[in-house]
Amino acid sequence: MARQLRSVGLEFADTAPLRLSFTADLGVPRERVFTALAEELEAWPLWFTAVSQVTPTEGGKGRHVRLTGGGFFTETVLAAVPAERYTYRIDRTNAPGMRAMMEDWNLAVSPSGGARVRWTMAVDGTRTLRTVMRLGRAGIGASFRDAMRKLDLRLRP
Repeated sequence: MARQLRSVGLEFADTAPLRLSFTADLGVPRERVFTALAEELEAWPLWFTAVSQVTPTEGGKGRHVRLTGGGFFTETVLAAVPAERYTYRIDRTNAPGMRAMMEDWNLAVSPSGGARVRWTMAVDGTRTLRTVMRLGRAGIGASFRDAMRKLDLRLRP
């Protein structure tokens, strides 16, 4: 059953009751990574295996995301700053226990000159959901690292 989540702003990335952040360095410029994140939505399933489909909505101001396990998110893009930040809030989902959620992708220059990608999942939900997500941190991190490896290979010339 789909549920409407609480509307949150950009500050939620820093104030959410639960924040899971992961970082990876890629060998491609951050401008190219931003384009893959914000503009090449149909390609997400090619590099992020947890995602089966991403469709832009509202002329690019929103997204509809289907996950491989049957979950879905309807999202609103909150920030799209080329080569720096791509952030979206989840407005509706069928994930149980969720009250509010956003994902924040920050891009910086890595020491090698490529892109340093920091992905933060900011979540408010039931105690059970927060516990499950904390226990699943290692798996979420592994999924992120795998996605970044695949994205890096996909974007290299």
